[in-house]
Amino acid sequence: MTQTMTKTAHAREMLVLGLPLIGSSLAQMALHVTDTVMVGWYGVVPLAAVVLGASSFFIVYVVGSGFAKAVMPMVAAALGRDDETQVRRDTRMGLWLSIAFGVAVYPIFWWSKPILMALGQDPEVSTIAQDYMRIAGLGMAPALVVTVLQSYLSALHRTQVVLWVTLAAVAVNIGINWALIFGNWGFPEMGASGAAVATVTVQVVSLLALGLYAHFLPELRKFHLFQRFWRPDWPAMRQVWRLGLPIGLTGLAEGGLFQASALMMGWIGTVELAAHGIALEVAALTFMLHVGLSSAATIRIARFDGQGDRVALRRAAKVAVVLSLAVAVASVCLFLAIPQQIVALFLDLSKPESSAILVHGSALLVLAALFQLADGMQVMALGLLRGVQDTQVPMWLAAVSYWLIGIPCSYVLAFPLGYGGQGLWLGLVVGLFCAAASLMWRFWRLVR
Repeated sequence: MTQTMTKTAHAREMLVLGLPLIGSSLAQMALHVTDTVMVGWYGVVPLAAVVLGASSFFIVYVVGSGFAKAVMPMVAAALGRDDETQVRRDTRMGLWLSIAFGVAVYPIFWWSKPILMALGQDPEVSTIAQDYMRIAGLGMAPALVVTVLQSYLSALHRTQVVLWVTLAAVAVNIGINWALIFGNWGFPEMGASGAAVATVTVQVVSLLALGLYAHFLPELRKFHLFQRFWRPDWPAMRQVWRLGLPIGLTGLAEGGLFQASALMMGWIGTVELAAHGIALEVAALTFMLHVGLSSAATIRIARFDGQGDRVALRRAAKVAVVLSLAVAVASVCLFLAIPQQIVALFLDLSKPESSAILVHGSALLVLAALFQLADGMQVMALGLLRGVQDTQVPMWLAAVSYWLIGIPCSYVLAFPLGYGGQGLWLGLVVGLFCAAASLMWRFWRLVR
């Protein structure tokens, strides 16, 4: 039956599955934005501490989330084989590894001040950041467990509950931030630490909501997800580890690319760094569209791979690539048509430095048009490869593209050749295009 599906039917199923995943990705980003905005209202030094602490938390989280992301194609493939037992085994060991990772990395958060000081950060900012991270670090294991449950439910095509729980988390986060950052409604004024308490609370509440849904929904009881949870399953754990660690390290390589680009932009100047931040924020919003489509592609490709239906697999992959290209082209048109108006949304134009930031930011947003095509294709290629459970070679292809090609190109174009911030971004585009081309080649070679 799947072999006779038309491309229109494939596109429809991709969108039904992918739109809630896009929404939940945007909502997840909104959690970060609300923390940044509300702590920014509280004070400049606490804001710097939270930005530092949250970005450090995210880097560690990206590595651990590889195990959670590995669960998605493994569960989808097991469903394709009608192997309900394997669904439980893979998800459970994903939960085990995520909890173990969250516990193992907590000392990094507890002793974060000496680490930040060694990296040249301001002592006052480092002290507040450590207070933030000691609390936020308690949420690492719950955050990773939530990601496992999201992967599990998404693979079961339960993407709408993932969206609604994430949207509810944003509302809860805003309420607790308002109470604890500023000391409203009779609560203590905790500043940056209040934002950390809000983050951990949201993660625990999300875990309970998704866990109860997964356990009690009648249609999902047949998987017995938490039955004899304490029993180890070493073969399944090895498989989750084998697939998940390269996913986490790939995410680290990509995240490190953008951290390095911010560092180099800071060498150029403060105005350029501010413009860089705005352009990246805009690009990140549109990137979430590709992330949602990529996750949907992973699920569908893994399901067809489990069924052994290579015709449907290839057709679904072509449709996913076309949809991602359509989103990229729409973003390109938007960025080229109104770059100044987009950048102006992030600025107070009455301030004297805003005009310079507007000029630099608009130029970067034009380059972000190229960025969209490259970034959308590389994340879609990674999603397709995860669908066929190929993660180790893609890790090396991504690392080479980002760090041996992208970063050196950025440096050479920005500094020796003198193109500044625009040259730096052009180097990022080169690295992302190399990743997109090599990863896409890898996928189509595998499924030919």
